Amino acid sequence: MENLDPIFDRNVECPLCKTKFTSKKIRSKFIKVERYESDFCPIYKEGHVNGLLYNIYVCPDCGFSFSDDFSKYFPPGTKEEIINKVSSNWVPQNFGGHRTIEDAIKTYKLACYCAELKKEKHIVTAGLYLRIAWLYRLLENIEQEKRFMKIAIHHYYESYSTDDFRGTQVSEVRILYLLGELSRRIGEIDQAVKYFSMVIERQSRTVETKIVDMARERWYEIRDIQKQADVINE
Repeated sequence: MENLDPIFDRNVECPLCKTKFTSKKIRSKFIKVERYESDFCPIYKEGHVNGLLYNIYVCPDCGFSFSDDFSKYFPPGTKEEIINKVSSNWVPQNFGGHRTIEDAIKTYKLACYCAELKKEKHIVTAGLYLRIAWLYRLLENIEQEKRFMKIAIHHYYESYSTDDFRGTQVSEVRILYLLGELSRRIGEIDQAVKYFSMVIERQSRTVETKIVDMARERWYEIRDIQKQADVINE
């Protein structure tokens, strides 16, 4: 047991073309998170594998890319759309081995494109875009991090507006908090305040008190910064 490899080969079947392939996954016992940032980005303990790198499966045969969160159902016409726009242009390549951050970003971008074509729920697509932003943060690429945060905000808003998060592990309070925190991080402060306020208003109707506390902390931080700016401008 001492020599157990943290990363193993998982057997996968492509939902689109039914090709069987292997993709690396991390044994859960080896995923060690030191802390989470204010937008829930996990910071892994030094020397441990980054759990974000192996979430996406990429079919080496047809290019269809997906995560465990994708539904098995393909709405009418979407298979043909993916075949036309992904598979017909696919240059066979294999992402089934060990991945760098850059490799992982490629797999997430492929999965985002497939998710859009497949008409996956906005809550699923939002999570993919947010993880791309987190990976760009690791590369200290602020411009791309913010770019993908903006796309994630769009999908979280659509998910909230259409209620497509119902029945998933993501709650309304968490979506509103993320809308606030991502808005804050890209500099849309008025929007951030609005969403944080909406979280705080729901404090009596949620068991996720930690998220309410986080929203309140962010709200106070913004208020203090604005007060300091007002003093400087006087």
